[in-house]
Parts: sequence; structure tokens; C-alpha cells
Amino acid sequence: MAYKIGVIAGDGIGPEVVGEALKVFDATGVETERTDFKLGAERYLDSGDVLPDNDLEELRRLDAVLLGAVGDPRVPPGVLERGLLLKLRFELDLFVNLRPVKLYPGVATPLGGKTTDDIDMIVVRENTEGLYSGAGGVQARGTLGEVALQDSINTRHGVERVLRYAFERANTRPRKKLTMVHKTNVLVHAGDLWSRTFDELGALYPGVERDYSHVDAACLYFVTQPERFDVVVTDNLFGDILTDLGAAIAGGMGLAASGNLNPARTGPSIFEPVHGSAPDIAGKGWANPIACILSVALMLEHLGEAEVAQRVEQAAVGTLGRLGGTAGEAMGFTTQQVGDMVVEALGS
Repeated sequence: MAYKIGVIAGDGIGPEVVGEALKVFDATGVETERTDFKLGAERYLDSGDVLPDNDLEELRRLDAVLLGAVGDPRVPPGVLERGLLLKLRFELDLFVNLRPVKLYPGVATPLGGKTTDDIDMIVVRENTEGLYSGAGGVQARGTLGEVALQDSINTRHGVERVLRYAFERANTRPRKKLTMVHKTNVLVHAGDLWSRTFDELGALYPGVERDYSHVDAACLYFVTQPERFDVVVTDNLFGDILTDLGAAIAGGMGLAASGNLNPARTGPSIFEPVHGSAPDIAGKGWANPIACILSVALMLEHLGEAEVAQRVEQAAVGTLGRLGGTAGEAMGFTTQQVGDMVVEALGS
């Protein structure tokens, strides 16, 4: 069976890293039918389109989507973020953002004395509610009396389903530990909903150890005691912040893969590196494609190709050793050469 895969190469270094990730995907032998979507800054600048209805409907029929990156300084802030990325998450009901935070062998971490055993967690971020839902408004804009409201929307349905996913994920891991991160002492209404639901669902998973941390404390613990975390579940904003901190302690954004998941599989899930479009180095062959390749591994796992996913991850990790464990652009190899090295490792 050929999986129906959409490709949004996007902007900046997106096409470069996506090209190498697809090369690795092809080397696995897993069959795909691929559709390219010209979405991103260039499409917007040429036509004013961000995510036309016909493209959205075509995306709905796919099994998964690989997204390179979107973003361009010529496009006003928020246009692509809200009109493309967030709209895809909301319309396709991608309610889980999954971000592994894993220190690989040979990769340097800024945390002195920490090892690969200490930094190995998964962050499960609620992806369609909270402050990112777009609720709120502005009155008297541009005046001294301007008022801006940004409301956080949290529903029992939305909170319960992401917590249930996190419990299920924790239950499959050796440590079987789930930490909920929030700010329940200040955000008392949303925090109470999250806490009560966390406790109620916890009774259904007696084999999973439960823990709680305020988000500010969690930021501290990510740096001082990352080993205390196994699976972390949190809301949209807190997850956005924590996962970038997680990328930093695991070697940098150049190694950070992610999945925006529809666990019910009523539509495609979207997989992307989180390093952004980096327009300043686009076209120079300096971008590290490892994060995009690791995103392909997450995609393969989601599609049910767990063994192949593991092989891709191992090949990428083995290649990191040859690169000296670096995630940055100054690694002495071109983007294409790194992709070739992963393909070579995959076949060995």
C-alpha cells in the first residue's frame, strides 16, 4: 500500500531540508504517492493566498504531510502563522503537538554533567486551544485608551483528549511517568479543569506514575534536573515555550523534530522540523537536515511503520556522530552531503 503524503516545502531552507528528508524516506523502500503544495511566503506574495479551500480539501484526503518551514521577512507577522500553520492545526484537528527531547550520543548539551540517560523525554502539547485559539479583541486601537484582550479557551473535551493521549504514551514507555505542567496557583479556572481531569484519568492508568509542576518550576527543572521528566503534558502556550527550552538542552533547534497529530486519524498529521525557515542561510547548503529527517521518522511511526522509523532514527543518529554531534550550520558538510550520509547509514 502506498501512503498518500503531502509535501509543503515552504520557505527559506525548507525546500533544502525537505529534499534530503524525502531522499531518506525513499531509501526506506516504503511506497508513497506524493503531492506537492506551493504554500508559504512566495504563494502569498504572488497571489495573496495563504491556504485556499481547494488546497485544504486536498490535504484532508492525505495520510500525512511533511512541512519544511514557513516564514519570510517580507510577510507581515501573523499572516502565515495564523493563516497557514494554526489554520491547519485547527481545521485538521491536530490536537497533539509531539516533541521528543532526547540527547543523542556524541551531541553536546549546555548542561554540564548531564548524559543521554538524563535527557530523554517527550513533551505532549495541547495544540488547538488555550491562548492560541484566537479569542479576544481590541478596542480603541492606537489610542491611549487601547484595550487588548487575549482569552485562553480550555474545554473539557480538549483537555481530556490530550491528557488521555499523554497517559497512553507514558504507558508505552519504560519509566511510565507523566508530569502535568501548568500554573494552577494563578490560572485557577483553567488550572482546576486540567488538574481535575488529570486526576480522574489517572485512576484509569494505575501503572503510570503522576507528577505535577508549575511551568516556571518546570523551566528550572529542565535545566537542573531533566532526568525527572519522562512524558510531559501541558497546554498550548506553556508547551510552545518548554519545547524550545527542551531543544536547547538536547543539542539545539537543528535536531528538533515534531509532529502535529490527529491521533484519531480522521485526517492527516503534519510533521516538521521546528528550526524555522532561516532565510539568512537559504540556498547556501548550510542547513542541517537532521531535524527534518527525524520528523520523517516520527511520520513513519505514526503511519504504523515502527521498525522503519527506528531504522531512520538510528541512521540519523549515527550520522550525527560523523558530524561531530553538531546541530549548527558550521558542521563542515553540505545539506546534501548530510542527507547522503544518512542514506548510506540506512543501507549499512
